[in-house]
Amino acid sequence: MSLMANLLCFSVLFLTMSFSYCCMAHKWPAGGSTRFYDFKVQTMKVNKLCNTKEIVTINKMFPGPIVYAQEDDRIIVKVTNETPYNATIHWHGVRQKLSCWFDGPSYITQCPIQAGASFTYEFTLVQQKGTFFWHAHVSWLRATVYGAIVVYPKTEVPYPFEHPYEEHIVILGEYWLRDVVQLEREVLASGGAAPPADAFTINSHPGPNYNCSRNDVYKIDVVPGKTYLLRLINAGLNMENFFAIAYHKLTIVEADAEYTKPFTTDRVMLGPGQTMNVLVTADQPIGKYSMAMGPYMSAQNISFQNISAIAYFQYSGAVPNSISLPAKLPSFNDNLAAKTVMDGLRSLNPVNVPKEIDTELFVTVGLNVNKCRSKTPRNNCRGMNNGTFAASMNNISFVMPTVSILEAYYKKIGGQFTVDFPGAPLRFYDFVNGAPNNAPNNTQAINGTRTKVLKFGSKVQLIFQDTSTVTTENHPIHLHGYSFYVVGYGTGNYNPQTANFNLIDPPYMNTIGVPVGGWAAIRFVADNPGVWFMHCHLEIHQSWGLGAVLIVENGEGELETLPHPPADLPRC
Repeated sequence: MSLMANLLCFSVLFLTMSFSYCCMAHKWPAGGSTRFYDFKVQTMKVNKLCNTKEIVTINKMFPGPIVYAQEDDRIIVKVTNETPYNATIHWHGVRQKLSCWFDGPSYITQCPIQAGASFTYEFTLVQQKGTFFWHAHVSWLRATVYGAIVVYPKTEVPYPFEHPYEEHIVILGEYWLRDVVQLEREVLASGGAAPPADAFTINSHPGPNYNCSRNDVYKIDVVPGKTYLLRLINAGLNMENFFAIAYHKLTIVEADAEYTKPFTTDRVMLGPGQTMNVLVTADQPIGKYSMAMGPYMSAQNISFQNISAIAYFQYSGAVPNSISLPAKLPSFNDNLAAKTVMDGLRSLNPVNVPKEIDTELFVTVGLNVNKCRSKTPRNNCRGMNNGTFAASMNNISFVMPTVSILEAYYKKIGGQFTVDFPGAPLRFYDFVNGAPNNAPNNTQAINGTRTKVLKFGSKVQLIFQDTSTVTTENHPIHLHGYSFYVVGYGTGNYNPQTANFNLIDPPYMNTIGVPVGGWAAIRFVADNPGVWFMHCHLEIHQSWGLGAVLIVENGEGELETLPHPPADLPRC
């Protein structure tokens, strides 16, 4: 295609904001229409919790702008960094078919967008619809740099449930009074645990339980008798959360942007990175009802924020300044409440789960305590047993390279990563009940930038096993570039002889909560070439090294081959 044709095409793109698929390189998946967004990474002052501080945002919006699209649309987002911080944007849950270069995790698929620079993300929502979200994927910036992605079905394709009277986006978050970039540095330097957030938030509002926040509250006005679709997103940093509406049932109809069989419950639990669509009918007496977000903390001896964020579900005709009816949340450590939600998730229809597995991985997920190597242990060794906290998969604590792994892999740059991530733990033991926690046992992790290479088309089964080193805990594990069938999960150590698998209608997810003191089994076909991050979505665990990288090799032909890198790919 000629330079003039390119220029003409992109002139049309910028002028119209939305146009039919044209003028794109033929090897990219074809979309419906193309939608253009302009993201500027900017700081802004906010007043919360009796304090004024500067936060990093997109377009001075908190939460950030909503990306709207339809299934199979092409999305183009120009991101310009006007802050002194490094930045990237990850499009969480978007499978990035043949567009790995635009996935967004820093030092995995790209170098960060440096101060004053820009990068344009381009991807197609191939056979995807539902609720997703985008967030920063460098340092802890995603504490404030996040927003919703709403992808509607194709024109004239209805929802597989009653069409709601209205739809509302509800983003659960955590808010710190501290500078989160500096906070991450200090926590890692201390060797100890992360402090709890200063507040939970619903669409950035803490609600009346917090200081100076009586009017800093989100509200949905509802009409009696009508049904509403709430698009729930957990954009929190380090906490999993329960959510409920006082005296109202929630009917789950979608999880991680895939339809589910309708499942009605009093409350839901979302880990960071998870999304869920629920239907709520305004079928109670006219009044003002609390929507509450509270903690789910499955780990032992960890400090956490225990004050609920409150929003209002307010009926028309309700007395404006009336007291809101309180929502009943489970206790913070109610593991059964979390399990009950997961038990209710089933794909809407029977699905094609891979049956003949040719690649099997067994991956432990958990925490470590490394020996203190500092000359100032009081400052730098504040972990358990006077050590430093770490986290790992198969006891390998992931270390970020100095250039992106994808670039190193594509350009054959040596010395940035190895391909020896073990497909099973280096040693087996009683992971849940017999983990080493005290001297002379070794709780040390091995550091490395290790990857696991998968052949294109491999049918993969991956068992995640929680361990009790330091503490057992529910870990929300996210896999980039793929959704996967959650075919089984349970408590205790995984036992293939007794594990029950659902191979008929398991949920199709991108972030799975590996149960506290338990295991989860997922299956997927490795049919998307590239470099894909697999990590815990609790940010402190990711910072400590709870992650690994899967490299999926090219298949045959250009529809199974990773394209060339974009010309404006940021440099380290």
